[in-house]
Amino acid sequence: MAVFDLFIIGGGVNGCGIARDAVGRGLSVALAEQGDLAQGTSSASTKLFHGGLRYLEYFEFRLVRESLEERETLLVAMPHISWPMRFVLPWRSDMRFEAETPTSKLLARVMPWMKGRRPAWLIRLGLFLYDTLGGRKILPATRTLDLARDPAGAPLQESFRHAFEYSDCWVQDSRLVALNARDARERGAHILTQTRVVAARREGDLWRIDVSGPAGEETFSARALVNAGGPWVGEVIHDVTKIATREGVRLVRGSHIVTRRLYDHDRCYFFQGTDGRIIFAIPYEQDFTLIGTTDKDHHGSPSEARCTDEERDYLCDFASRYFKRPVTAAEVVWTYSGVRPLYDDGASSATAATRDYVLRFDRDGAPLLNIFGGKITTYRRLSEHAVDELCRELGMSRPGWTARVPLPGGNFPHDGVADLVAGLLRDYPFLTERWAVRLVRGYGTEAREILGEAKTEADLGRSFGATLTEAELRWLMTHEFAHEAVDVVWRRTKLGLHLSAEEIAAIDAFMAEHRALRARATAA
Repeated sequence: MAVFDLFIIGGGVNGCGIARDAVGRGLSVALAEQGDLAQGTSSASTKLFHGGLRYLEYFEFRLVRESLEERETLLVAMPHISWPMRFVLPWRSDMRFEAETPTSKLLARVMPWMKGRRPAWLIRLGLFLYDTLGGRKILPATRTLDLARDPAGAPLQESFRHAFEYSDCWVQDSRLVALNARDARERGAHILTQTRVVAARREGDLWRIDVSGPAGEETFSARALVNAGGPWVGEVIHDVTKIATREGVRLVRGSHIVTRRLYDHDRCYFFQGTDGRIIFAIPYEQDFTLIGTTDKDHHGSPSEARCTDEERDYLCDFASRYFKRPVTAAEVVWTYSGVRPLYDDGASSATAATRDYVLRFDRDGAPLLNIFGGKITTYRRLSEHAVDELCRELGMSRPGWTARVPLPGGNFPHDGVADLVAGLLRDYPFLTERWAVRLVRGYGTEAREILGEAKTEADLGRSFGATLTEAELRWLMTHEFAHEAVDVVWRRTKLGLHLSAEEIAAIDAFMAEHRALRARATAA
């Protein structure tokens, strides 16, 4: 039986990021995911590479600095699935903020007459730090807006006359995970989806890992085990490895709503509430607006996380305090909810709990690394840090390598999307601009590999609706681990927003037929 250097449990962004980093350093790697890649938290984020502006309120300067440094590092490595966005932060003098943050407590002592208000100069100071902490080079700096003159003011209530506009970045979170997994596999990692780890035990200086998946029951051996189970990290510790630990995970549910497009420009809004929360309103998938997120302690299985009616109404009411036209439940076309596996640091509220990642080793025999917390922006740094530590545990010396190294399809300049789109429209004249943009934003330079020698849309095979063709669907099944329709329409793409139930059922039937044919070919 082959012995892997690492066996990773969990196919979210941290597990796949670690797999890619480790195999690129010459380690042998296997990864098992119980369902689809990014099936949990990693497909339920707010889709941002951001520094975490509000974390400055908690004096988490190291986390903010690391996140800000990563924004541009990641932009260069994945310019197809990540791009800059401008965020508008409306302000008025009577706005009050949550009283329990370290910043609020400090202001209450030194400026008690402010009674919880944030002066404009203090917000501008925070944005100055946000602009400078991470060594910004690509992204434009903060500026002040007159909302009576700027188009960003048109959708907002008249009481908002001033705003600050700053930079952060968008990322297609599910595609980020799939591309990390794909790159890891192409570099030699053994990636298993639809494969549940049922038990893991130490035998001598190795881990024996029992899995159940499409190939039936299998056992793997590894020198080190990585628990990147995300919100299932505690279950893996207690039910799979059966190791006693005092480390705890705090499950915090973040829910989002998607509405029909609420405004016409391409900028995002950063809205601040008196309860200590902030929400974003973001242009989404061309025709929609994404609003989120909530922070609620979650009890029960992470797989049961749903946006409750209460959370939906909270987000609608929150946004309605800013938008001129109230946001109602009737405008919500989709909701989603994910569970963040935060390290339990004893914070009094879900909002105050740290978003920083925590790596904990169990060294009572073959090493076990448990991963708590983290945010999508710092996944690469978390992965690099984890593999550094694992290499030390295994007596290896292998330097990190992933900074600015392109993911599949990302081998073009960070500002080169328009040129790629223009090239597709020139060479494939049957494409619409909307279709070409979607392909470039999903696949970058590999869009041409999907389109191949096609001269007409019919050359791409069956059309499933919303520009999804058989050629693209086969690509996703062959190259990106897609197994069922839900993997395609809600994770590899968000075409589920544009497809009917009947069209999605047709995709499922096609994929089931494809799986059956492949199974028969393998058996033969």
